[in-house]
This record gives sequence, structure tokens and C-alpha cells, in this order.
Amino acid sequence: KKLTQDLLGKENLELEFAVGMRYGNPSIEKGLEELREKNCNKIIVLPMYPHYCAATTGSTFDAVTNTMQKWRWVPSLRFISTYHDHPDYIKALANSIQKHWDKHGKPDKILFSYHGIPKKYFDKGDPYHCYCQKTSRLLSEEFKNIEIMTTFQSRFGPEAWLKPYTDKTLESLPKEGKKNILVICPGFSSDCVETLEEISIQGKESFIKAGGKNFDVVPCLNDSDDHINLLEKLTKKFL
Repeated sequence: KKLTQDLLGKENLELEFAVGMRYGNPSIEKGLEELREKNCNKIIVLPMYPHYCAATTGSTFDAVTNTMQKWRWVPSLRFISTYHDHPDYIKALANSIQKHWDKHGKPDKILFSYHGIPKKYFDKGDPYHCYCQKTSRLLSEEFKNIEIMTTFQSRFGPEAWLKPYTDKTLESLPKEGKKNILVICPGFSSDCVETLEEISIQGKESFIKAGGKNFDVVPCLNDSDDHINLLEKLTKKFL
């Protein structure tokens, strides 16, 4: 928040910033109330989910509108629903891969692991799967001389989720002769339990146990300059 605010502040724009979490504190309602108290007459909502999904971005929109419908006066609202194919998003991911590659060497394969969703969501028309595939395709055009694969992680429960599953793929790759891999999680704006524990620890253990040799993970965009510049452009577009 602060880095984006500082960058936009250099352009003498009259902007107020607030943070709201979908499942945590400060809540979305509290963040919106902060802006309301400052008499903001135009609000831009930027969910930190690059790929639209009804369960994430869609539920954020629901939380925002559920709060605003209680207000007597509703400001203009702009909602950024997805940026999975934004040129600066793809560039930021490509730069992070190249930087890691230059430091640790070329892997046998790059695995793009996205958070999974139940397959029934896809069957009902949720575009999330298509958006993830497009991000992978755009990135593959930046790295044409190496194998790239898209997988889905973090599934739970007995029903079918989007395939191929990341954990099963990590167990099978060494048997296919792919013993040096690089994993990146483009769907996560910042590192969290799903990247730091599920992939970097549990995923690595499974891969090495199955016969793999080198397992590296590209950090999420986090507070990198490329990420902050992307957030600035996304925000300015809707001013």
C-alpha cells in the first residue's frame, strides 16, 4: 500500500488509500468506511487477485456492494476485475523468472502453479481456468526454449478440482527425467502459506523424495519495483 501510495503521490494526485481484507482484519467494510469518512466521491477497488474467479474476485465485489448498499449516498465505483494478461503483469513475472534463472541456472522445466478451484465452477462458466492458461501462454512466449507446464494446487475435499494437480505432478516429474525444476505461482500477489509452505517446503519434499535433484521457487512479486509499477498503472487507468 505505502509504496504504491508514495509512487502515485509523486504525481500530485489527490488520492486516499485504504486496505481491506476479504477474510481478516482490517475488513473490507472498515477500509471502505475509512474512505467514506474522508468524503471520497470516487472509489477504485483493486482486488489482489490477478485472475478473476467468482470465489475470490467475485466475492470481493459482493463484500464491497454489501457494505455500500447500507450507505445513504453511494460514490462512483470502479472495480478492477482481472489483470491476468496486462503487459506489465506478464513483464513483471517474466523478469522475476529471468532473474532467478540467471542466478540459479536453467531448469529442465518451469511449473506454473495456480490455486485450484472445484471443476464444477469451471463447468458452470467461471473463466478462471481460461485466464490462468492465458497467463501461462503469454509467459511461454517469453521463454520459448524451455518446457512449461500449468498445474493447480491447494485442493481439498473429495470432489474433482482443476487438473493437473501440482502435488501429483511434482511426484511424477522425476520419473519422466525432469529432475531440475523451477516453480512459480503467478496467481498469488505475495508469498503466503500456499507458496512458502505448500510449495517451497511440502512440494520440494515430495519432489526430492520422488527422485528429483534441484527444486527452486520464484518468489511472488511481493513489493518488487515491477509489481508496484503495475499497481500504479492499474490504478491510474481508472482515475
